[in-house]
Amino acid sequence: MIVDKIKKREIPQNNKISKIDIPVGKWIKCDKCKEILYKDKVRENLNICPNCGNYFRMHINRRLELIIDEGTYKKFGIDIETTNPLGLEDYPKKLKTLREKTKLEEAVACGTGKINGEDVVICIMDSGFLMGSMGVVVGEKITYAIEQAIEQKLPLIIFAVSGGARMQEGIISLMQMAKTTAALTKLDEAGLLYISVLTDPTYGGVTASFASLGDIILAEPKAMIGFAGQRVIEQTIGESLPEGFQTAEFLLEHGFIDKIVERKDLKDTIYDLILLHK
Repeated sequence: MIVDKIKKREIPQNNKISKIDIPVGKWIKCDKCKEILYKDKVRENLNICPNCGNYFRMHINRRLELIIDEGTYKKFGIDIETTNPLGLEDYPKKLKTLREKTKLEEAVACGTGKINGEDVVICIMDSGFLMGSMGVVVGEKITYAIEQAIEQKLPLIIFAVSGGARMQEGIISLMQMAKTTAALTKLDEAGLLYISVLTDPTYGGVTASFASLGDIILAEPKAMIGFAGQRVIEQTIGESLPEGFQTAEFLLEHGFIDKIVERKDLKDTIYDLILLHK
């Protein structure tokens, strides 16, 4: 949780030029160890808590900095407007607010770039935009990226983070599961590599579609991955679930993912896999 406002200390009347005020918006709280951390220090540490090693979620732009060679990313020029199929009064307002806050048009960015000199098509989702939910635009952008990977004969990399399908768009959002899956079938038939990287959290319709269909599935440490939440599952089956259920470590042990990779090693690991496939 970002500590946007910290009460300023009162400046003594005889010291009007005191510099003891704490800057607003410079601090972030680690949800795991509860430490208050300086944002710049966290950023320097790859958005990982320097105190306990907890992984913070990443903005699309920050992820691009870490994965794609500098100056090589080219965003796809696909221009699609998010609609309001259910006519919800607050939905357009919420989208507008999120665009101003995150500086993103939607919950995913797709384009081409280089990883240590190797050309790739890359899609990166962002939890800060409606929890990375997959609506029509997200589904179409990912499908377009898959089609571009086929056309340009390039490996496809998708960083998933999502709460699932976007219920504000009703059944049309659920249709994106089938659309992205069908596109990935064509990618597979073309013999092209698809690496899926699961980050915290990856849930719902995203897990049940393109996120789980990688030729190789990687995950960040401690990432929560699943379809429904643990509480919903326990209420449905009437049983308690194992400790650590739906963590990346649990899923690795049970064969759902191929490897857990620390954030500092992700770029080189993906690069090595691309070379191996070539």
